[in-house]
Amino acid sequence: MGGRGPASKSPRVRGGRRAERLAPYVLVAPAVLIIVLLRLWPLGLGVNFSFTGDGEDNGTTVGLGNYAELIDDPLFRTALRNVGLLVLLLPVAVAIPGLLATFIYLRVPGHRFFRSVYFFPAVLSPVIVGAIFNLLLAYDGPLNAVLGGAGLGRVDWLGDPDVAMFTVVGVHIWATAGMALVVFLAGFATLDSALLDAARVDGASLARMIWHVIIPGLSRTIQFVVVTTMIGMLTSMFGLLYVMTSGGPEGSTYLPEYYIWVQQGQMSRPALASAASTLLFLIMLVVGLLQVGLLRRAGRED
Repeated sequence: MGGRGPASKSPRVRGGRRAERLAPYVLVAPAVLIIVLLRLWPLGLGVNFSFTGDGEDNGTTVGLGNYAELIDDPLFRTALRNVGLLVLLLPVAVAIPGLLATFIYLRVPGHRFFRSVYFFPAVLSPVIVGAIFNLLLAYDGPLNAVLGGAGLGRVDWLGDPDVAMFTVVGVHIWATAGMALVVFLAGFATLDSALLDAARVDGASLARMIWHVIIPGLSRTIQFVVVTTMIGMLTSMFGLLYVMTSGGPEGSTYLPEYYIWVQQGQMSRPALASAASTLLFLIMLVVGLLQVGLLRRAGRED
């Protein structure tokens, strides 16, 4: 009898283990199905549509014609150059909320001010933010009045092709820093405070604590903020661009998402817009894959 007990239970045990293995897949299956139907299927249709023509060629296969037209379009090349500018400014967009979160966590003098106002811009609509900064940054607006009073020259913040894109990106960073700051504060909750205490006992300066303790301890949080901030720059600046510059001056503030809207909504070129959307998706995919690679490498190092 004793010998048959374990044998008689083994099928049940195996069945239970099999059910445990399958349970996660069953639970996520509805979400995966929704994503496929609402995301991947339309994406596939859009990619397929990008190989067809517009106007008289609507529905006719044109191969890579739309992509060749994009490469030849100066406005789209400007949009891609501005993507490169976003990549260069990405460290600034990550460092600002990171430093604010550090001040709040370490209770650096002034941290109460940051804690009180850090999230306010994040609750404002991009249209409202753009309208406010249009008033502040107008050539005869308050900011230039202050600069003029200080003996400095006026700056055409939104009318100078060499300055306008930096201005819009700066406003975007101001408006979205609160969300990244919340993520950083959540990361600080997982940081070993004993390391900070030891650094204080050793007399480490704030800069050394940030460089040798905080940044290594928040490496995964920083990686997450980097990729989400970059994707936000690529996909969430339309409202600001539309309100503040409308792509100008001279097309200098075009980004792929604004270019897509112009081709679809104003030029009635849906196939060309689909091709631009496909390229934007590929850009974001590359960013995502780089993030996955960084996370895996960080996991191996841990």
